[in-house]
Amino acid sequence: MRSRIRSPFLWVTLAVLAIAATLPWYVSAYILGLLTVAYYFGVFAMSWDLLFGFAGEVNFGPTFLIGVGAYTAGILNSHYGLELYLCVAAGALAAVVAGFVLALPALRLRGPYFGLTTLVAVLILQSFVVVFADLTGGEIGLTIPDVLSIDAGVNYWIALGFMALSGAILFGLAQSPVGLILQASGQDPVQAGALGFNIIKHKLAAFIVSAFFSGLAGALLVFYMGTASVGTVVDIAVGVQVIVAAVLGGRRTVLGAALGAIFLIVAGEFLRPTGELATFIVSSVALLVILFFPNGFLGVVLSRGTRS
Repeated sequence: MRSRIRSPFLWVTLAVLAIAATLPWYVSAYILGLLTVAYYFGVFAMSWDLLFGFAGEVNFGPTFLIGVGAYTAGILNSHYGLELYLCVAAGALAAVVAGFVLALPALRLRGPYFGLTTLVAVLILQSFVVVFADLTGGEIGLTIPDVLSIDAGVNYWIALGFMALSGAILFGLAQSPVGLILQASGQDPVQAGALGFNIIKHKLAAFIVSAFFSGLAGALLVFYMGTASVGTVVDIAVGVQVIVAAVLGGRRTVLGAALGAIFLIVAGEFLRPTGELATFIVSSVALLVILFFPNGFLGVVLSRGTRS
C-alpha cells in the first residue's frame, strides 16, 4: 500500500487530473466539448480493457453494451418522461442484464467464438433500432428532452469526474486479488483452473463490471449530446475506435485506455480540416503503435520507469 502511495505514477496522475479540472476557466467551449466526449470514450475504453487486458477475452462488440445503456436511458426519458437520474440508472442496469445474458453462454465458447458472439450482438441491436423506429428513432436518431447541463464547464466537470472515479474503481479492481485471478485466467486458463479458481465465474464478473461502466457512460453521453443514434453509440466503427484506443493506451493498464481514447478523439478532430486524410493519419499512427509498441503509450512509459 505504501509503495503505491509513493508511486510517481500516482502523483503524476493526480497532478494531471488537477490541471484538467481547471481547464474550464481558460479554454474555449469548443475544446471543453471535445474533451467531454473524449472522457466518456475513455470510460468505454477502460471498461473494454478490463475484460481484454486481464481476462484475455476479446469483445468485438463493446457498442452492444454502450448502445443498450444509451437507448434504454434515452427511450425512458423521451417516451415516458422519467427523471434523468432514474434513466441513467436504468441504462446501466439494462447494460448489466444484457451483458449477463450475452456473456453467460458466450464465455463457455472457446477460440474466436466469444468475440464473434459479441459482434453479432451489435448487429442485432442495430437491426432492433431500425426495425422499431417508432420507439428508437430509427436511423434518424432519438431526441432526448433532458440534458445534463447547458453549461459547457459543468458538462466537462461531470465527464472528468466520472472518468476519474471510473478509472479509480477499475484500476483498483485490476490491482486486487480478483484482477490477479483474471490475469492468470487470461494467460493460462487451464493452470488457473487447476489451482481451484472458477474461471467462468471470474470472467463473467469482469464482463458484468465492464457492462455496468459501459452502459452508465453510454447513458450519460446521450444526455450530454441530447440524442441517441446508431452512428454515435452502436455502430461497429465506434466499437473499433474504443478497441484501438484501449490498445493504443496500453493493454492491462486500464488508465492507459483513457489516454488512448483522448488521443484518438482530439487528434481526429484537429485533423478534420484535412478531410479523409485525417482518418488515414490517425489510423496509420495507431497501426505503427500497435506494431512497434504493443504495450501502448502507458505501457512503454511504465516499463521504462521500472527498468530505471
